[in-house]
This record gives sequence, structure tokens and C-alpha cells, in this order.
Amino acid sequence: MGEFIRSFSQNFLEENRYIYILKGLGNTVIISIFAVLIGVALGFLVAIIRSTHDKHGGFRILNVICKIYLTVWRGTPTVVQVMIMYYIILVSVSNKIVVAVVAFGLNSAAYVAEIMRSGIMSVDEGQFEAGRSLGLNYGQTMRLIILPQAFKNVLPALGNEFITLLKETSVSGYIGIMDLTKGADIIRSQTYEAFLPLFGVAAMYLVLVMLLSAGVNRLERRLRSSDR
Repeated sequence: MGEFIRSFSQNFLEENRYIYILKGLGNTVIISIFAVLIGVALGFLVAIIRSTHDKHGGFRILNVICKIYLTVWRGTPTVVQVMIMYYIILVSVSNKIVVAVVAFGLNSAAYVAEIMRSGIMSVDEGQFEAGRSLGLNYGQTMRLIILPQAFKNVLPALGNEFITLLKETSVSGYIGIMDLTKGADIIRSQTYEAFLPLFGVAAMYLVLVMLLSAGVNRLERRLRSSDR
């Protein structure tokens, strides 16, 4: 026990090394939240374009653009995408957090789009016809009838995607961002002890994932109760 306390003090308390962890936690949460917002907004838009083309044949050019986007972003490693954004595309942007948010947001949107498209395609075609018979146009039918049902169908998959995104932010250190993983690595390089810094950060990621999972499960229960 005494050895553990000594190691804990050396890794986190001496020279205020816990600040690396706190700063990393803050950056990880910021990147994850804003990347999720971009991923959901853009993913829903791409899903609507793709599903509309699949069902009714519209948006031919936009559908081709969306397919190219999905192929590229789903077919290349996240860490490579982040580095391309930082070193090539957004090289003039000085704020590394912004670069990471854009990179992870575009990456997440590619997966959210396919998840939502599968949800939209799973809604019976009769729902479209029912909306049109009520005098709703296509946009109103999609917004008021189709998307709410599709969202309920794919909520577990969306929750898994958000959890994956949270964990993928651990590669932010490749462009010099102080995220949780980078903070642990800095402490390890100073104390030459890997056990506590790495296991401590792993535990923090686990807590974040558990909180996110609990939030998604609670939302699922509320949506199910509203159906009764």
C-alpha cells in the first residue's frame, strides 16, 4: 500500500502532473462533443440524400458525391485523416482543437450517414404514402414521420458510433494535442513509470464510455415508453 501511495504521488502529485490529465480530459471532451454535433448534422444530411436516391431516384449528382465521400472516409485510417487535415488541408488553421473537431466530425459523419440510411430504408414504404395522403410534402413526411422512426431503430448503433468516436480521439496526440492519452504519455516519459498513468487514463475512458452508454440507454427507455 505504501508503495502504491508513493507511486501515485510521484506520477500525479509531484510537480502538479495531474494537470496534464485534467487538461487532456477537457480537450478530449471538447473534441468529442463538437465532433458528434458535426457527425450527426452532416450524417443525417448525407443519409437523406442517399436514401432519397435509393427510393425515388433523385439527387443523382449529390448521391455520387456522397458515395465518394463515404468511400474515402470509411476506407482510410482515422489517424491518417487527422494528420492530412493538420499537415495539408487545414495547415493554415492554428487551433489544433478545431482541426481535430473537423477531422473527427467528418469521420463520424460517414458512419452516422450509413447507420441512418439503413434506419430510413427500414421504415415501411407505406409510411411515406400515409404522409403524402395526409397532405404532407416529401420534406415534411421525412421530418415528421420517417426520421423519428428511423432514429429509434438505429439508436443503439448510433450510441456505439459515439463511443467509438470518443475512444478514437486518443490519436489526437499525433498532431500535438494534449488529450488524455497524450497526458498519460507525458507523465510516463517524466517518471519512467507506465502502470499508473496508462491504467489511470484507461479507467477515465471507461468511466466516460459508461456515462455515455447510460445516457443512450436512458434515451432508449424514454423512447420506448413514448410508444406505449
